[in-house]
Amino acid sequence: MGIYEKLVSINDQWVKVGMENQVLDSESRFYGGVTDPVNGIAWPSHHGGTPMMMALWASALINADSTYYHDEELLHALELSAQYMLRFQHADGTISPPWTNMHSPPDTAFVAGGLAQVYELLAAHEWEPLKGAAADIRTFLERTIPALLTGGCHTPNHRWVITAALGFMYKLTGRPELKERAEQWLAEGMDCTEDGEWTERSNGIYNAVSDIVLYFTAELFDRPELLEPVRRNLRMMAYMIHPDGEVVTDYSGRQDFGSKTDMSNYFLIAKLMGNRDNDPLFAAMAKLAGDAITHPGGLPNNGLIGLLRYPELREQPVQSGALPDSYRVVVNGGFPRERYLSGMEAAGHGGRIYHSRLHPDFGAPVARHRNGATSATVITETSSFFALRHGSARLLAVQIASSFEPGFVKLKQMEELEYGYRLTATERKGYYGPVAKRHLPETAGGPVSPWYLLPHHLRELTHEQQHQIEVVLTENEQGWSVRVHCEEPEILMTQISFVFSKEGALSGEGIEPAAAGTFFWEKGTARFSAGNDWIEIGGGAHEHRAKTLNNTSYPADCQTLIVNLMTPYDKTFDIRLSRQDWKESEQGR
Repeated sequence: MGIYEKLVSINDQWVKVGMENQVLDSESRFYGGVTDPVNGIAWPSHHGGTPMMMALWASALINADSTYYHDEELLHALELSAQYMLRFQHADGTISPPWTNMHSPPDTAFVAGGLAQVYELLAAHEWEPLKGAAADIRTFLERTIPALLTGGCHTPNHRWVITAALGFMYKLTGRPELKERAEQWLAEGMDCTEDGEWTERSNGIYNAVSDIVLYFTAELFDRPELLEPVRRNLRMMAYMIHPDGEVVTDYSGRQDFGSKTDMSNYFLIAKLMGNRDNDPLFAAMAKLAGDAITHPGGLPNNGLIGLLRYPELREQPVQSGALPDSYRVVVNGGFPRERYLSGMEAAGHGGRIYHSRLHPDFGAPVARHRNGATSATVITETSSFFALRHGSARLLAVQIASSFEPGFVKLKQMEELEYGYRLTATERKGYYGPVAKRHLPETAGGPVSPWYLLPHHLRELTHEQQHQIEVVLTENEQGWSVRVHCEEPEILMTQISFVFSKEGALSGEGIEPAAAGTFFWEKGTARFSAGNDWIEIGGGAHEHRAKTLNNTSYPADCQTLIVNLMTPYDKTFDIRLSRQDWKESEQGR
């Protein structure tokens, strides 16, 4: 079965699910909407909501290869859902998704960019009964235009979602102000490093979002230069895949952090770019993504809609190459991050951004190693600095926490060594003297002097202390060694945690239960076994009895080994792997 046939079959399965979940009680406020299986409410949102299901229904109705082709019951369902969308569209043209973001221009743009593609297919299909639903969808789209022309965003990727929606509305109506608004967003420039990393470092979700909507933006506004960061990101993603097809999410700056995700979100963009560039690597990524697909996709990134709009993609126009499986690469190793960070003060925002975050971790270096069935990630600027997959055995995170800040320490610098990496971090914490009299506000001399009205930024810093950590990771014939080193400050509680997946078993004489999902590793050697694979680590210790430190928590659905140390320490953990069936490593980039 080819990918087109697979998507048609999967789409038909989800069509049935959607019809079963449509609200058909005419007295219900949600009449015509499709309920979310998680909370039982119908929502007008792009992911898991009614418009996503409308895309599945529309692609079945106009596709002669679907079992629901010209199905009148399904047509009625589509008509009801289009009417539902008009009722749930606010007077300002926006929609409100279930998670947050009331009257949201960017979430409206997600929906508009998807339903515009649906409308194109419906309008081009010569079946008279479709015209009513198509007209309602067009009305919905046209009503979004005021919000798209005036609305803002929260996150970096939202900008490109909005430009794509503006492009679709420009194609639909020809109104020049839509193009002008898109050009305002595009004038902010592309937030992608030379190695292909987007601001949010979200390999599981928002990389693919930025990629596909910029493809649409480039196409709709004839801006082919916008495809350059898309190419870079796809090439980077070739090195962000574990042996089982799981995507590396160990350092994401968004909600996919640490989640188990596959490549399916990249199917359409890899297919489009592979065909456009005649690129065997992109074709290989599209094949891997297509193999992982179990759902046609949310809006505006629906794989079947893509194959219907671009029928040339249904064939295999580009010979698929091979994805790399033996490499050592550093992403963003040459990115001048410190230079960019040094300009933050001049930006004038004072380090504050509302309803979002500034993502100062953008461009932080990440190292990736693949040797056959073994996959390792060395990370900076997250709560974990190392992760390892070895066959079925998964070491999800290695973390350092201390009572200095307190919480997990983010290692900030990475230095490449001959056989590994040196990671370092320096934390600073001090005390603050009285505000000089000349800087005191009027309230300081009044009957009440609120703490929050004092100019704290003008206090003199005193007794500043430093916490300096060094980690050296070395790859060897047996696996890896992890050396952690800290001299100052003295008498500081530290925890090194090794977080393993729930699939598998921990064993070792020095392992004792601490709390749900966590274990003290007091001495000796610990082994994590899953299937025929195991990861063995030597180096347990138990120098204090704290189960957690302030501002730290460990996942209850994992198995976490806790090593308790006191400063100063110089501790090495030797990681040994069960099998060495690796190929000779080569530099991959």
